[in-house]
Amino acid sequence: MRGTPCPPRRVLRLSVLCLTLLAPLAQAAPALPPAVQTALRRAQVPAEALSVVVQEVGSERPLWSLAPDTPRNPASVFKLLTTYAALDQLGPAWTWQTPVYLSGPVRDGVLDGSVLLRGSGDPSLVLERVWLLLRHLQQRGVHRIRGDIVLDRSAWQLPPSTPADFDGEPSKPYNVQPDVLLLNFKTLTLHFSPQPDLGVARVSAEPLLAGVSLPETVPLSPRPCGDWRTALQPDWSDPTRIRLQGSLGADCGEKDWPVAYADPAHYNARLIAQLWQEMGGQLDGQVREGTVPAQADPTWQESSPPLAEVVRDINKFSNNLMAEQLFLTLGMLEYADPDRPATPDDARAALHDWLVRHLGPEAAAQVVVDKGSGLSRETRITASQLATLLLQAWRSPVMPELMSSLPVSGVDGTLKRSTATGGRAHLKTGSLRDVAAQAGYVLSRSGRRYVLVALVNDAQAGRARPALEALTQWVMDDAPAP
Repeated sequence: MRGTPCPPRRVLRLSVLCLTLLAPLAQAAPALPPAVQTALRRAQVPAEALSVVVQEVGSERPLWSLAPDTPRNPASVFKLLTTYAALDQLGPAWTWQTPVYLSGPVRDGVLDGSVLLRGSGDPSLVLERVWLLLRHLQQRGVHRIRGDIVLDRSAWQLPPSTPADFDGEPSKPYNVQPDVLLLNFKTLTLHFSPQPDLGVARVSAEPLLAGVSLPETVPLSPRPCGDWRTALQPDWSDPTRIRLQGSLGADCGEKDWPVAYADPAHYNARLIAQLWQEMGGQLDGQVREGTVPAQADPTWQESSPPLAEVVRDINKFSNNLMAEQLFLTLGMLEYADPDRPATPDDARAALHDWLVRHLGPEAAAQVVVDKGSGLSRETRITASQLATLLLQAWRSPVMPELMSSLPVSGVDGTLKRSTATGGRAHLKTGSLRDVAAQAGYVLSRSGRRYVLVALVNDAQAGRARPALEALTQWVMDDAPAP
């Protein structure tokens, strides 16, 4: 037929043949795999809320797609962009450097001056590394500081915000705000150790913070463990005194409760003062904020773990705060200016510039970049754009580091409880109140490797996770395109 239209005055038999040939072109949208359809129906999520791209890594075209060019909120899947951009631009071995300055001479264990720490955005200054930093200070002969310990946070300028801004849950660790000098994620962990013979559970905190008290015990109660955090009736209103006015269920066993400290602005000072005292150090002055003199040279610098290790922590466990630290660091490095602190707009511009190089100006302009973690209601990207970036990453030198940072189905991270065949999918997941998403790489039973992107935006998205699991399994099983 050579693509020509059927003549208008043909017998009915030829008309039917013409309609038969053209029928596939009239389909409104590709069908969903049956298991995915069933799961969506149970979740009461319409198929129109779903975007999907499935494409073999060596192929030029998708095996199957659904609404691939519809902009959607990817939630924490956006961390793929932040971490891939960082690995691509900085390299897996790149590290943050936190400079430490001594403003005077050291004689007989006494520093005749102050210690100054200048933040560089390092997201990995956890408790052990803060302790090690102070230990390095003592190894340089400093046991008494006649001046102050000065914390310089001037390299970033962030807009006013509170941990309650996103969802009204200020005590949740994921809501801690970024800080250029971020120590131990500004959190503490309450530990509860039941003593049944005494009818109480002993309470401890890690780390201890200078000037902060908490109850030594809470009562044990005979009720089931259930929502034990609510039953403890915490009161965070006084940052210097943590109150637990309820009780712990006797069958709860040992429990740990990570919480964001109620007064984040003073967390760093309280932590350093406590650690320095516990280590036997003396401080004549105080721990306070300030700035390092412009011409000062650091005495030494504390190095972070390699970027590849940090990226692994970000993606495996979907750490929002670490992702924001990395995002803001990209802006600081791209638009570094000694006379102006870096801002979130610098970070957005840096990531946009990277997207222009990888997607082209037109596609990059369609991506809405808000926060590097994806903890945002504004972020938008299409499944097709995400798939393009993942296909590029597969061919890039940093593919091993990026892929190994992703949760593995049924094995670890946010996919530890996945129902899909274990070990065959490396996927970053994302969840918000109205978002369920996943993106990454799937190895099928035949040995083919696929890029899989799936984004659900709907009021019932939280119930759509089984549909995404079914989609992953469908790809693993080399099922034919529906």
